[in-house]
Amino acid sequence: MLPNFSMDDISAADVVETVRDGLLVLDADLSVVSSNRAFHTMFQTSPEATLGRQLYELGDGQWDIPALRELLENIIPQASTVDNYEVEHNFPGVGVKIMLLNARKIFRVGNNIEFLLLAIEDVTAITLKEREAELNWRLAQNVVDTVRDPMIILESDFTVVTANRSFLNIFGINAGALIGQHLESLGHGQWDVSALLEQLRRVVPDDKPMNDFLLEDDFPGIGRRVFKINARKVFVVGNHVTRLLVVFEDATEATRENRHRDILAAELAHRVKNNLQIISSFVSYEMRHAAEPCLDGYRAMQTRINAVAQLYDVIAKANALGPVPMTDYLSGIAASIRSSLPGDDTSIRVTVDAEPLSLQSDLAVPVGLIVNELATNAIKYAFPDGNGEITLGFRHRDGEIVLSVSDDGVGLDSDGTAGLGSRFIAAFVQQIGGTLAAAGGQGGTTISVRLPMTVIVSGIKAAS
Repeated sequence: MLPNFSMDDISAADVVETVRDGLLVLDADLSVVSSNRAFHTMFQTSPEATLGRQLYELGDGQWDIPALRELLENIIPQASTVDNYEVEHNFPGVGVKIMLLNARKIFRVGNNIEFLLLAIEDVTAITLKEREAELNWRLAQNVVDTVRDPMIILESDFTVVTANRSFLNIFGINAGALIGQHLESLGHGQWDVSALLEQLRRVVPDDKPMNDFLLEDDFPGIGRRVFKINARKVFVVGNHVTRLLVVFEDATEATRENRHRDILAAELAHRVKNNLQIISSFVSYEMRHAAEPCLDGYRAMQTRINAVAQLYDVIAKANALGPVPMTDYLSGIAASIRSSLPGDDTSIRVTVDAEPLSLQSDLAVPVGLIVNELATNAIKYAFPDGNGEITLGFRHRDGEIVLSVSDDGVGLDSDGTAGLGSRFIAAFVQQIGGTLAAAGGQGGTTISVRLPMTVIVSGIKAAS
């Protein structure tokens, strides 16, 4: 059975001592009638040095604070209750204290004696952190405003926290109308792009910055623009809030120049390809009138011309002068080789087995000629019955890139090449910094050229 219990069993002293805030009870003369342990700990004093003394005299006059006098002598007489009155003071031996004071007039029942209950909440650490955060935020805002590129800071839900002057000026947006708005609702919906928003959503949880996302649209007041967007996760000092820093680099002019350059490159590549095809046609004409011993030489010349022409065909179709996609390049060479097969060799198949890797453009011609020479040699020597398959390969293996030409024929000679083409192959392999190797026998032959990873500029993926 539980014992009887009432509020009368709790003394005022018990309540005072359990309160975390510092507490003082002052009489009408502002002398200390009572104080608790929290007050003594907070201000490094003792009951003996506190009780019975006038408040302003505590600690050799440390409490004679103008703001405190204003509260006790001017505000309290007009109001029986005051909440969250802030006082900041540097107490010798204790340091700076920032306090929130809560004051109540209380009366002793029976004799109507008035007392003042003064609760002191120490908010020094919190306030100093908030001030530091505010100072850092202002400093960050000043830094942001000095950045020439448009820049905004977003909450994790894409609500705009702030923007720099460049953003406001370029897009003609008033800061008051911007703060608190969602990114996708700005302007006429130019930022409401699913791919952009999806990329931004990954920045915070994945802790991975977003780089060079291109956004092109017609923006009110400034016309059609292309912006390169970069985003980073940032933290707000003091409260660990995560935000997004988003920078918009105007890439309009650079994009226009790149597109113009690509158009010119494609046009030039198209013309070069056409000229090479004209030369190939001349070779075909000469072959119709050449003696039989000369035909092999003409055919070799024609396939080499066609191999180079395929490079420019890939460039022309891509509308860009840059890395060469090897799947397309080798497919074009394979098609050219198939079309050049004489009537007796039409049962020879030429296929491609290549990863989606892109080759440095200045290496494309020698690589194409190597493939052409190796495939031509296989056609000559690997299939005496005129039937078989040649595979052109380009794959990532063991930290290197392997260019290969394989056949399922009777096998080649010991070095995997023959005739004049072997000298060409060796020279081209040396030019691109590769090493040549041959493997196989009666079940077929594979000629491989191992190349450093530096020949690749994009699209590398691990081999299975």
